[in-house]
Amino acid sequence: MTTRTEDEMLALILGFARADDRIRAVLMNGSRVNPNAEKDIFRDYDIAFFVTNLVPFREEKNVVPYFGVPLLVEKVEDQVYRPGIRDGRYTYNVQFSDGNRIDMAFLHVELAETRTFDSLTRVLLDKDGLIPDLPGPSERSFFITKPTQKWYADCCDSFCFSLGSHVPKALWRRQLPVLKCHIGRLRQDLVLMLGWYIGVTKGFERSLGSEGKNLEEHLEAEDWREFERTCAGSDYDDITESLQVIHRLFVRTAQTVGNHYGYRFPIEKAESALAFLMHVSKLPRDAQSIFSGSDEEDDWRGVPGKGNMIPFFNSEESG
Repeated sequence: MTTRTEDEMLALILGFARADDRIRAVLMNGSRVNPNAEKDIFRDYDIAFFVTNLVPFREEKNVVPYFGVPLLVEKVEDQVYRPGIRDGRYTYNVQFSDGNRIDMAFLHVELAETRTFDSLTRVLLDKDGLIPDLPGPSERSFFITKPTQKWYADCCDSFCFSLGSHVPKALWRRQLPVLKCHIGRLRQDLVLMLGWYIGVTKGFERSLGSEGKNLEEHLEAEDWREFERTCAGSDYDDITESLQVIHRLFVRTAQTVGNHYGYRFPIEKAESALAFLMHVSKLPRDAQSIFSGSDEEDDWRGVPGKGNMIPFFNSEESG
C-alpha cells in the first residue's frame, strides 16, 4: 500500500466539491497551511465544506467512501460521550488505511457570513465569493497572549491550590488516576506560565502550539531539560520529586513574568503549598492525623507554629 501524496489528496477533495452543487466553498486550515509547521508524515488535512444543505452529508455513505478506505471514523456530533458543536455543522474525523487522515467539517453556508476565520486558513474553492479576502497563512491568531494582572493571579492561585491541596491528598491516598489528573491541571498552569515567560524573554510573536507542543523549540535547553524532569511515571517517589521540579520551574518563571509587568507573585502561597505537599508525602500510610501536635511537626514550614501557614487551603471539595 502506498500513501497518497498531498497533491492527490487535494485533487480528491476539490473533485468532491466541484462535483456537488450543494458544496459552495472549501477551506483548509491547520498544519497543512502553517508555513512554520514541520512537514512530517502525520499532518492531517483539516477541511471545511460550506454547503447549502447539511442533511445529505450526515450520511456516512455519501461522504467517507469517496476519499478512500477508512480505518477509523469518528462522527463528532453523534457522540453522547463528547458531543461536538451540533448547530449548523457536521464533522467526520477519518483515519484512512493508507495513513492519511482528513478531518471534514460540513457547515451551512449561512455560517460563512458570521464565522471568524483564523490566520491559518486557506481558501481552496469559493464558487460564490462567500469567503472574504484573507491574508496569507501565518500563526498570528495563535501567538502567545500577554497576561492581564487578573489572568496572571488566577494562574498562580490555581497552581498553588492544586499543588498544596488536591495533589497531596491524592498522593497520600495512592489514587494514581486522581493524582495524574491533578498533575495534568498543574501542567496546564505551568505551560501557560511558560508561554508568558517565553513571551517576556523572547517576544510574544510565536506560537506554543496545541498543548504546548512547541515548548522545546522556544525554551532554552536548560529550561527544557527541567521541564522533561516534570514528566514522571507511576512510582510515587518519582512523582514527588517531579512535583518539586514543577514547583521550582513554575516559581522561577512566574517571578520573571511578574517582575516584568509589576505583578506580585504570591511566593508565600507557593512555599506553603510545597511545604505542605512534602509534609504529606512523608506521612505514614496508617497516619490517623495530618499533624500530631509535636514540636517537630509544628515547625513543618520552617516557621514556628502551624499558625503561620498562609491560609489558602479552603477547598470546598468533599471527601
